[in-house]
Amino acid sequence: MELSEINSNLVENKSMKKYDYLIVGAGLFGSVFAHEMTKKGKTCLVIDKRAHKGGNVFCEDVDGINIHKYGAHIFHTNNKKIWDYVNQFTEFNNYINSPISISKGKMYNLPFNMNTFHQLWGVKTPKEAKAIIEEQINTFGSKSPKNLEEQALSLVGKDVYETLIKEYTEKQWGKKAKELPSFIIKRLPVRYTFNNNYFNDKYQGIPVGGYNKIIEGLLKGIKVITEIDFFENKDFLMNKANKLVFTGKIDEFYDYQFGKLEYRSLRFENERLEEDNFQGNAVVNYNDAEVPYTRIIEHKHFEFGSQKHTVITKEYPEEWTSDKEAYYPINNKENQEKYIQYKKCSELETNIIFGGRLAEYKYYDMHQIIASALEKAKKELGGN
Repeated sequence: MELSEINSNLVENKSMKKYDYLIVGAGLFGSVFAHEMTKKGKTCLVIDKRAHKGGNVFCEDVDGINIHKYGAHIFHTNNKKIWDYVNQFTEFNNYINSPISISKGKMYNLPFNMNTFHQLWGVKTPKEAKAIIEEQINTFGSKSPKNLEEQALSLVGKDVYETLIKEYTEKQWGKKAKELPSFIIKRLPVRYTFNNNYFNDKYQGIPVGGYNKIIEGLLKGIKVITEIDFFENKDFLMNKANKLVFTGKIDEFYDYQFGKLEYRSLRFENERLEEDNFQGNAVVNYNDAEVPYTRIIEHKHFEFGSQKHTVITKEYPEEWTSDKEAYYPINNKENQEKYIQYKKCSELETNIIFGGRLAEYKYYDMHQIIASALEKAKKELGGN
């Protein structure tokens, strides 16, 4: 977008020379922050490099099916305040995430629970399952795990690890499990009940009509310009506001002076099928190394769709390069040391607020991003 075109898009209040806040990124963090500031009478300009609002929660309508454009997003939280906050914009359905995992032609329930253990070993009681897992942990585990493989073996034993973790994780990260740091899986959920609910959170669901409903509600009445690159127009844009809220990559903001932070990326392959039900579940994982994708998403099941067609998405993990979307920060020791240097720079800023998974180099669930944005908005407003 040319400067003249950007300028023509900026319809400003004549009594004000500038916006109070320029918010870079129309995802959840930027949208929540803009909403909270606008409620308090502040003026906000929100920009985004993409052609749409919503960041990674953006949904694309394909003949009545809301496609999660950037991977499956299932809202879950134990925080009633956050649950009430998102429900002010749209009603949520009662979707419960219960993934299926396919390994060597067999299907298993996730998370690891009594259904999974019965499928693995034929056991019927928690006592039987516990005995097998404890025996395998004692045999194959380590008291001081040095890598992801040793950590997993110490948490769930050999059978669960080799059947449902090893190959999937190696595909996801593009490295052998022995080369991955142990902290990637600090814990693994093991349930000795027949409960396939992936999350333990009290509040769960999918917004009726898709996540766009929430973003539209958050950004109602706020000036938003899409398809604009902040870095290509940095000086011009920063002159349009008193303060900057930045949700992009923090290393890019500081021109990579301490080196580039690393991520894993994803590629999505969508396919419309003229059948009403492809896999019978919203999320099916594919563990085997020879299958190049990690999972298939069938989007209509998130909203219990009854359409005569369906849309599926195959999710391929990829090595990240600067021309690809950054999804998962690789929080190893080397990257964390770089990030700490960038964070120290950010803490010296007086008119710039950094927030979100890229600016904070941290994997956030949706409820955590919203909580972070609310907290930073509250702080900015003096705690009112």
